[in-house]
Amino acid sequence: MAKIWLQSPALVLSAALLSASALAQQSEPADELEAVQLYTDEALVSMFEDNRHLQQVEQIDRCQLVMDIEAQAELEQRPTYQFLYGDMLAWGVCYERDVELGLHYMRVAADQGLIQALEQLGRYYHTGTIVQQDTERAIRYLREAASLGNLAAQKRFADIMLAGNGSPYDFTHAYHWLHHAETGDREEHQRIQQKLEQLAKLMPPSAVEKARQKLL
Repeated sequence: MAKIWLQSPALVLSAALLSASALAQQSEPADELEAVQLYTDEALVSMFEDNRHLQQVEQIDRCQLVMDIEAQAELEQRPTYQFLYGDMLAWGVCYERDVELGLHYMRVAADQGLIQALEQLGRYYHTGTIVQQDTERAIRYLREAASLGNLAAQKRFADIMLAGNGSPYDFTHAYHWLHHAETGDREEHQRIQQKLEQLAKLMPPSAVEKARQKLL
């Protein structure tokens, strides 16, 4: 007679649970993080221009590159990463918030000529964002960014002049930069034209004529 092996109910239940668990793991996709490649300088500049760099590192890439970003900023001293690291620190994105250290890295990036760092620091000093409002510092940073072709800096620089700040030298350059600015946006073009008309009212005709020249 063949022997019949009886299994206990507990063993049967355990085997069933293990089988069900295995099937569930096979049927459900694993929620694993995909490896994120280090950003190129060009990619970062594009993110800065669209102001989506903080969203990219935190919400899309889920803070996976925090060690790499810090290393690129501190050890490699790449301006794009210094600005990214500084902005993340200043706003507590993926790191514990440290406004002072964040501003330090933004300034280091600006000192190396990164246009986006120059423009942002100028904007912060103009509006008093995370720093004390300081129009003179704003003018210095924005003047540099504007001279490098940053339209946002050029427009803000002109606004500061229209508010009664700056020297005749600054007025001439503010007009010059906006006069030679290029944009495919019709509304933007109209806003620039309005600023030019307002600046011209505060300048001698000879200064306006000079500012319209290709080279100052």
